[in-house]
Amino acid sequence: MTNYNENEKLRKTDINWYPGHMAKTKRLVKEQLDLIDLVYELIDSRIPYSSKIKDIDEIIKNKPRILIFTKYDLCDKQETDKWINYYSKLGFKIIKMDNTNSNIKQLLKLTDELMESINKKREEKGMIKRKTRVLIIGIPNVGKSTLLNKLVNKKVANVGNKPGITKQLNWIRINNNIELLDTPGILWPKFDDEKIAFNLASLTAIKEEVLPLFDVCEYILNTLYKYYPKILKERYGIDYIDDDIVETMDKIGKKRGALIKGGEIDYDKVINIILNDIKGENFKNITFDRIEEYE
Repeated sequence: MTNYNENEKLRKTDINWYPGHMAKTKRLVKEQLDLIDLVYELIDSRIPYSSKIKDIDEIIKNKPRILIFTKYDLCDKQETDKWINYYSKLGFKIIKMDNTNSNIKQLLKLTDELMESINKKREEKGMIKRKTRVLIIGIPNVGKSTLLNKLVNKKVANVGNKPGITKQLNWIRINNNIELLDTPGILWPKFDDEKIAFNLASLTAIKEEVLPLFDVCEYILNTLYKYYPKILKERYGIDYIDDDIVETMDKIGKKRGALIKGGEIDYDKVINIILNDIKGENFKNITFDRIEEYE
């Protein structure tokens, strides 16, 4: 059991999080790039800005791409659709994916349309048509393995609610026409925007030890209270966030039975409750990135 007070809280800026395998993945992708026809770039619908790889253009160059909004069933569609409109205006081809209506047929149709244009250029150069080779790329825990399993209609990749499941690049045949290069989740070397770091931590894109868990939970509670107070009321019986977040943690602990001997609050259990509610997708219809903050 851990006790917390104001002096123990920690804020970080210029947060460094760049494991060696991420740098290696970027290097290997660049080495394979000549084999790639187009790219599936995945972003989390709940954080459409924070989850977009910041140096993606430097990695995939000018390859045609489809921007896939994953976990669309979990987002606040009114807010996320603003981002979809924003990216559409930038020229991105967009597909929305979720666990109830995967839009696989729509994705494959768009893939074929893009590949038809690519093959036409190949024919003009006297080259033969070939199978479509697709790179799938995104941050950790964005849903790459889930999408891959749906594409082949069987389990070929492990799925989990924590980052770092996929460890290496793998070529996988989707059907007779498409081969896909699956990659581990990658991030960029430094988070110079604290909000992005906390968004990624809140939605389990970076490992828990990168930021103090207490601070992550405080960020989650404050963000939910700012945008979705009804969720806090329904889930934890909270009508407002106290100036001292520990008092709010106390209320959650009492309501959910996170207690130790003597009736004191077990803050570690409270933290796990909040984080597991995120991991277990118990908070639905939420979007933490607001387009107004970045315009």
